Amino acid sequence: MKHFFYIILLLLGSLTQAQANFEKGMQKAFSLWEANQWTEAENLFERIANAERDQWLPHYYIAQMNSLKSWEEKDAVVLKAQLDKAQEHLNTAKSISKENPEILVLQAHVLTNWVVFDGMTYGMKYSAKISELYAKAKQLAPNNPRAVYGKAEWEIGSAKYFGQDTSPFCKDLNHALELFATFKPETPFHPNWGQQRLEQLLAESCQEKH
Repeated sequence: MKHFFYIILLLLGSLTQAQANFEKGMQKAFSLWEANQWTEAENLFERIANAERDQWLPHYYIAQMNSLKSWEEKDAVVLKAQLDKAQEHLNTAKSISKENPEILVLQAHVLTNWVVFDGMTYGMKYSAKISELYAKAKQLAPNNPRAVYGKAEWEIGSAKYFGQDTSPFCKDLNHALELFATFKPETPFHPNWGQQRLEQLLAESCQEKH
């Protein structure tokens, strides 16, 4: 019996140490990212992902970084390499954490990267899928501000493209702002971004409504 408890204690100690290492690594990766050391941060997220096979968060942030780098990218070869990498890590994140609204929102962003790069080629291909992803994320997590504002932002972009009124979506943006005020991420490492972009969007599209 003593031997059994000793094994349990060893296992618990190993798990605690692994969690401590994960948290330390994530803190360091975020510090590098905040210091604008994108390559170093991404490399560290990759090392964490390789070491912690059951954690979806490092894969999520590798995908997000490659998506963010791609918004202004004009070189098709560079863009494809970045978005292929983002998709690869999103696929892994999805396999670890199924039906995850944060991953669905980021998947919509990656597909939107393609549409922004070449609307003629990718607009028809991905538009319905992007709408579907946001709708599903909002259904799974109606109080997640990224799901609410992401869906509204996509709808505003579509309305502008077709020369339609964007004001009907302002109520959703304002609702998302209210959700940001009360949203609490599960841990300090879970997604908590988007409020700054939302406020910018409100100023651009809904100034009279804000």
